[in-house]
Amino acid sequence: MLTRKQHELLMFIHERMKESGIPPSFDEMKEALDLASKSGIHRLITALEERGFIRRLPNRARALEVVRLPESMSPALSGPRKFSPSVIQGSLGQKPAEPPRAPVASNDAGSAISIPVMGRIAAGVPIDAIQHQTHAIMVPPEMLSGGEHYALEVKGDSMIEAGIFDGDTVIIRNTNAATPGDIVVALVDEEEATLKRFRRKGASIALEAANPAYETRIFGPDRIKVQGRLVGLIRKY
Repeated sequence: MLTRKQHELLMFIHERMKESGIPPSFDEMKEALDLASKSGIHRLITALEERGFIRRLPNRARALEVVRLPESMSPALSGPRKFSPSVIQGSLGQKPAEPPRAPVASNDAGSAISIPVMGRIAAGVPIDAIQHQTHAIMVPPEMLSGGEHYALEVKGDSMIEAGIFDGDTVIIRNTNAATPGDIVVALVDEEEATLKRFRRKGASIALEAANPAYETRIFGPDRIKVQGRLVGLIRKY
């Protein structure tokens, strides 16, 4: 059973995705429900996810999937037949029936491997990132370790002393675990993504730049989600 606010938020997300195919931002959700802060939206989203009404898609900011609606809704939307969700996903380089991200696949043994490019990542001030697949690139198989991978285009200069420049394409292994010293894709407050070196400061998490012009930022552990670890880099000259 949903609370009134949970039900209002679920229906707001559902209606917005029916209209545009894109989930609302946390600011839009906050205004629609007349809440004082986005922390209340985070709690409602978590509650809806735990109850199986929505699902957060991995490695994307603002990407939500409505899995089902309350049973009190019209039989056309809930009941014996499974609800068909609206999912935000890119249209380039994909067949309509495919999910927004596909596992790494190779055409031939030893040949280059196609991985999806999931937009831009900030090497500087965090920006909205990892929204959807924009296109795909071919990478050498020796650049990839086991597991699923994706690529991001770097924007900014905060990691130049780590050899990562504006315009580079970074290869990321999809994982939510990190060891201090790893360069990771970090999602901040479920909204902004950045490429930084992962550190721990007591119970807090530090996102460390590799450029003295940028300060190390400290966050509570509940504000940061690791979305992947850097395993390779491609540069065009």
